[in-house]
Amino acid sequence: MPPTAVTAAQLPVEPGALQAFALEQNRLACVLWEQLEALQHQIAQANRARFGVSSERIAGQAELFDAAANLPVPPEPARVPVTGHSRKGRPALSKDLPRTRIEYDLDDEQKAVFDTLERIGEERSETLHYEPARLTVIEHIRFKYAAKKDGESTIVSASAQPSPLPKSNASAGLLANILVNTYVDHLPLNRQEMRYARHGVYLPRATLCEWKLAAAELLEVLLPPLRAHQLQAPRMHVDDTTLPLLEKGRTSTRIARLWGYLGAGQREESGAWVDHPPAVVFEFAESRSGSHPLRYLQKYKGYLQADAYSGHQALYETGDIVEVGCWAHCRRRFFEIAKAQGKPGLAAQALQWIARLYAIESRIREHTPDIRYASRQTEALPVLAEFRQWLEGHAVGLLPQSPLAKAFGYALRHWQALVRYTDNGILLPDNNALEREIRPIALGRANWLFAASPRGAKAAATMYSLLGTARLNHIEPYAWLKNTLDKLPSYPASRVHELLPLAR
Repeated sequence: MPPTAVTAAQLPVEPGALQAFALEQNRLACVLWEQLEALQHQIAQANRARFGVSSERIAGQAELFDAAANLPVPPEPARVPVTGHSRKGRPALSKDLPRTRIEYDLDDEQKAVFDTLERIGEERSETLHYEPARLTVIEHIRFKYAAKKDGESTIVSASAQPSPLPKSNASAGLLANILVNTYVDHLPLNRQEMRYARHGVYLPRATLCEWKLAAAELLEVLLPPLRAHQLQAPRMHVDDTTLPLLEKGRTSTRIARLWGYLGAGQREESGAWVDHPPAVVFEFAESRSGSHPLRYLQKYKGYLQADAYSGHQALYETGDIVEVGCWAHCRRRFFEIAKAQGKPGLAAQALQWIARLYAIESRIREHTPDIRYASRQTEALPVLAEFRQWLEGHAVGLLPQSPLAKAFGYALRHWQALVRYTDNGILLPDNNALEREIRPIALGRANWLFAASPRGAKAAATMYSLLGTARLNHIEPYAWLKNTLDKLPSYPASRVHELLPLAR
């Protein structure tokens, strides 16, 4: 109900009643101000999500403080020397690329002008060349023999390489191309259909879809050993992303989920730090229930980096899994407020404190875990102690339900998890490692829009797991897929772990 105006005649006369009336009006004003701030924050977030850039960077962020404020300013990042420089527009050409030599010589008429001619060298230049893909047909010829043994006649045929998909005329190379086009290059099947048509072959998108799903289901056999490898990692990350699902018989999509898990880190063996080859696994789920990560991580022991989603709390109850907070999530809350403010305030100052922490991480990123641990203990912990004192000092005067108070409250409530990354050099300050692997899903979702069935969603989870792991281990996806699809139909089931896209 909207407030009504109060006339002078309606004001109480008694001093005590007048004071109580004034306090009540002040309380109502504070409530309305909180509601106004919250609405303005929601509008700013909606406008940024629809029209703004995705980068979480504020112009002039390094100059947010006045000298009189006596607040910490992050050190300037160390300058990295550049060993070489190429002119703009002239990309460096890798020495690993195959090369074709074309020689140019003077013709006979030009040579006849001179009395003598002796070649003393050559001038070399290079151009980058592209040859478009082409479709070919491979004929598999199996020789047949009429044979006799022990007086009996029979017919024997030579064995051929088994097809990846029975009753299909798609080669491993074509299936790999379809999968890479879909899950790496984010191409919907209608665009792939047009591409193949330009090469003179009509492949209906329904056929492409079936091949894509069947190939992903063939590759599912790699997921159990991939999970087993991943769950041995000293550090795990968990997060989820939406997946619109349009099922048969429905006119609109419903929101399902892909839960992502990333395992990585280093272990000390014989006095040296050894990398655990990173692996990412995505699992399709109908909901965002905390039961999904609880089931997946039920046997895991180690550090788990995650946001402060309440559904994760059951993971930490046994003590086998140690919670590590995410500074990127914490920072994002202050960033949304600072971005909407015309004049830098407390949110911008909080960003500056967090920038100091990331400046330390930037300097030690390439060092060994023991050096990172020592640097965090001596450099990051003092900054964190001052930051917490600053948060507690300013949180007192904030309106309880305002966006800024919620950002301060998030940081203080989850402080123990947020600072835990300083306890071990194998840990990271945020969950960005997994968020980078979720990014291709978001790009694909913007192109193919939705999964048309749970079968399609499970295929997407399988392929984003395998191709994401290949990317983490710097393995070229098409070559790995073609080789794996060629081998898999006849590969021993007990040795399929040898085909995983992991760094050896």
